[in-house]
Amino acid sequence: MDFDKVLILDFGSQYTQLIARRIRELSVYSEIFPYNAPIEKIKDFNPKGIILSGGPASVYEENAPVISKDIFELKVPVLGICYGIQLISFLFNGDVEKSAKHEYGFAILKIKNRDLLFKNLPESFQVWMSHGDKIIKLPENFEVIAFTENSPFAAIRNIEKKIWGVQFHPEVVHTNYGREILKNFCFEVCKCEPNWNIGSFLNDTVKQIKKIVGNERVICGLSGGVDSSVVAVLIHKAIGEQLTCIFVNNGVLRKNEAEKVKKIFRENFKINLIYVDAENIFLEKLKGVTDPEKKRKIIGNTFIEVFEKEAKKLGNVRFLAQGTLYPDVIESVSFKGPSATIKSHHNVGGLPEKMNLKLIEPLRELFKDEVRKLGKELGMPDEIIFRQPFPGPGLAIRIIGEVNKERLNILREADDIILSEIKAAGLYREIWQSFGVLLPVKTVGVMGDERTYENVIAIRAVNSVDGMTADWVKLPYELLGKISNRIINEIRGVNRVVYDISSKPPATIEWE
Repeated sequence: MDFDKVLILDFGSQYTQLIARRIRELSVYSEIFPYNAPIEKIKDFNPKGIILSGGPASVYEENAPVISKDIFELKVPVLGICYGIQLISFLFNGDVEKSAKHEYGFAILKIKNRDLLFKNLPESFQVWMSHGDKIIKLPENFEVIAFTENSPFAAIRNIEKKIWGVQFHPEVVHTNYGREILKNFCFEVCKCEPNWNIGSFLNDTVKQIKKIVGNERVICGLSGGVDSSVVAVLIHKAIGEQLTCIFVNNGVLRKNEAEKVKKIFRENFKINLIYVDAENIFLEKLKGVTDPEKKRKIIGNTFIEVFEKEAKKLGNVRFLAQGTLYPDVIESVSFKGPSATIKSHHNVGGLPEKMNLKLIEPLRELFKDEVRKLGKELGMPDEIIFRQPFPGPGLAIRIIGEVNKERLNILREADDIILSEIKAAGLYREIWQSFGVLLPVKTVGVMGDERTYENVIAIRAVNSVDGMTADWVKLPYELLGKISNRIINEIRGVNRVVYDISSKPPATIEWE
């Protein structure tokens, strides 16, 4: 792929992914490597600029993450952010120490020396600080280009060595002109061309898939979610009939989900689709199970069994396609180390090793918003592209307690009402996730002149950027009232509706 690139070295900041996304939004390709990536790997990547991320460590601590000074000999511009600026100072013999006054939150940055980094920006503006250490003495041949009340060295540079550093976070929305600072770094300092976009990614990826697959066959586990759907359409564009998708109905899908998936992929995209109705197999194994983790394991393991059985019927298949995204890749290789658990719906268990399959993960360099753009480029319907995240274990973890057909039917109908009313109110695409939960309690109610003792449905609606944190959505009272009335009046077995107003943390998005 022939385009200009910016490399981000990760020191464990919660904002590292955000830096990569901001750079890509400028049509410049960026990737994240762990801070200790070998210098040869960095040379092979051939970046036009390098950004050192923030991080929770202190440079003067024992075992603090440190990079080789060889990076500064590559003759490409380097920008240090937060921990990055302190590390630069430390490596070039400046002094960094614990600050008596932590600087966290908003500060006013004042530009002292005009610089390419601040080209066309005002003399002072608001920035977002998040640090407990500070530079107390600049290294030799470095100069201050901006300061705040508490940070005399809020932005520094060494023009000869092409090194810049900022104590604040330009990648977060709280910093005014943060996008412009990163833009200036890419275009004014690094002289990048804005030559990376989803269209070029699509063309390059289609060529790569053709080259890798050749005349072999590929299978893809299709769930109907954004990631697996885009993977299926992308690979089908590259190799057509050589792709077979397997869609397993695990019995815990939303209302009419199976029919929609079959229709879209068979009729719209003409993709070879094997449909497996395994509802009875899954529900039999879930009988009497109430522990959330056991439910997840049963559904994950049973999916592998069913998928493997169907795949073997196809005969000689060499490749398995998966919808792994860039955040999953970063999680497993970043400074913070391998993640403790990998989301089951991004990953088909041990199948590749078990069936001697090679993995194809064409989305592994993309963020979620880029996957949606790719879906648009492929001509996919908004119904799929902008679908809210749906968990791999489906409705099973939205039914607290045992999962059976009767309880599934109640939740399916309630969930369908919640989504249809949120869509009718024009709010669906503004919300990260919205759904219903069937609670394991019954409450007293009155319907007509009779006393009832029926189920409770909880409504959950949250906003989030990446699912790591989330805030509950302030749905209009009129909408909540309409949803509640419809659920209670239209679904036999429900007499009460409640609204979940907890954020993550301390709660999670899902109830189980």
